[in-house]
Amino acid sequence: MKNYVRRCLSLAIGLVAFGAVVVSAAEVEKFFDRHGALIVQEKVEKYKRRADEGTTYPVPPPPFSEDIFPCSDCHADMEPNPQRRELVDMHEDIVLNHAEGQRWCLDCHNLDDRDTLRLISGEVIPFTESYRLCGQCHGDKFRDWRVGVHGKRTGNWNGEKQYLLCAHCHDPHSPSFKPLKPMPAPVRPENLNRQGFQAVPVHN
Repeated sequence: MKNYVRRCLSLAIGLVAFGAVVVSAAEVEKFFDRHGALIVQEKVEKYKRRADEGTTYPVPPPPFSEDIFPCSDCHADMEPNPQRRELVDMHEDIVLNHAEGQRWCLDCHNLDDRDTLRLISGEVIPFTESYRLCGQCHGDKFRDWRVGVHGKRTGNWNGEKQYLLCAHCHDPHSPSFKPLKPMPAPVRPENLNRQGFQAVPVHN
């Protein structure tokens, strides 16, 4: 009987020790800063994820405008104002053309910490997980992005990959692509000189 109790006690201690190792490993996060450097640090409490929240995806640094991040450089000493309004003091260059009748800045940006984003559930996420924010409304595009048929994904087909964020291709405030001016038609070979330049004007 004593041996049985001793074995059970040893097993329990082993499970507790294993659990501690798993937790300590889960409390470390890796991400790229705005300069592309890999940062390994203790996981910040507000970013801790539940086991059922799905996969995170390796992405390059978000495409912040120069000297705009971290937002807390300016917002840390400002009183948050949740009132929907036209911005006239700062950010007046931003034109919201993205469901502007139903959306405003604080539907995506976190009122209490401008260095983070906020899901509709209230969960706070870093900018490196902005795809989760976009996926709330654009579920079909998010599904295609995850499997590599929307956006750009590089790396190995059966190994490590890196995904571009939605914001690398789309302006989050005005995501529709702007019209592109087409390039001129190529010059026919018979109209080129030996240096490869157009020799004579082409008349139709």
